[in-house]
Amino acid sequence: MGRGKSRFGFSKALHLRSPAEFRRVYDNKCSVSNALLVLYGRGNDLEHPRLGLSVARKVGSAVVRNRLRRLYREAFRLTQAELPASIDLVLIPRGPQEPTLDELKTSLPKLAHALVRKMLGKGIKP
Repeated sequence: MGRGKSRFGFSKALHLRSPAEFRRVYDNKCSVSNALLVLYGRGNDLEHPRLGLSVARKVGSAVVRNRLRRLYREAFRLTQAELPASIDLVLIPRGPQEPTLDELKTSLPKLAHALVRKMLGKGIKP
């Protein structure tokens, strides 16, 4: 299969791209977190989850920030089948420490489902 054609690809349709898309997620004011990351979310009208990454400069140099982005993107790519559908997620790493891919693969789906439960509890449509 070509790039982006597989079920586990990471095409442009799977990530948030514009500042307005990020703003809509943040304006929803619904988040969950653990020791590794903070996860913001908002429902979307699509049939798949989308990802946005926000890695602040305080996390480290550009090399460190890009490494974290690649790691978190890969965790999303590998677990997207386990994530709730129709949700936009913004991931924010907690710090410069680099978690393992396995830690992220278990953490991300748990947090995403906890976020959906929290949204439902607040009366927000996921």
